[in-house]
Amino acid sequence: MGLFDWLTERRRARLLEKPFPDVWMELIDDGVPIVQCLDREQRERLRDLVHVFVEEKHWEGCGGLELTDEHRVVIAAQACLLLLERDHDLYHDVESILVYPDTRVSPTRSAGFFDGSARVVSDEGQAILGEAHLGGPVILAWDDVLVGATGRGKRNVVFHEFAHKIDMADGTVDGTPPLDSRHDRQLWAAVCTEHFLRLREGEERFLDEYGATDEAEFFAVSTEVYFMQPAELKERLPDLYEVLHGFYRVELI
Repeated sequence: MGLFDWLTERRRARLLEKPFPDVWMELIDDGVPIVQCLDREQRERLRDLVHVFVEEKHWEGCGGLELTDEHRVVIAAQACLLLLERDHDLYHDVESILVYPDTRVSPTRSAGFFDGSARVVSDEGQAILGEAHLGGPVILAWDDVLVGATGRGKRNVVFHEFAHKIDMADGTVDGTPPLDSRHDRQLWAAVCTEHFLRLREGEERFLDEYGATDEAEFFAVSTEVYFMQPAELKERLPDLYEVLHGFYRVELI
């Protein structure tokens, strides 16, 4: 362990010595009901991850939004659920989270390098629900955060954008998260490529068609479904479910 890693772990240990605010746990239980699927040990681990995440990241309210603990904790709980059985430093690229009160519309412009990381609902003056930038911030619309946090449907903007950040952990945006072995990478490529092409060709109708945009969006969309509708994903696309489970290692069925 290098000096920087040692100092980071020491700082986090001191932080976790502080009591976790009771009101934060209430915010998680009320605002992110999916956590009720976790066992006691997992809930305690999620609590610790949220504690660190809220304190380590820079949070900024935008568009007139005045940030509160509810904003930070509800977003952090969803983001940290993706890392529950993984390495917290997969979010080392996340320094800032910018939160708007609602969907924002960007001015019409030519396509840019980061357009593949934006969840949009139109092309003329793009309505943006969230963005994740390589080496930059995560941007979220709070009204859409709340919709996803209910655990209903397939969409969850926090899962989607933080899946992009996991994808970016190795410095590339290619739809492949950091995997442990060559075998894992080969299996991932085989399974995800098959389903990505089926989605692109219109043969796959369970996944959100936005996942056909490119491999990075396919990973983000698949992550949403893995956490939002795990039983349905396992039944309909069992091989895709298994490779995602092999990475996230969280069982919510």
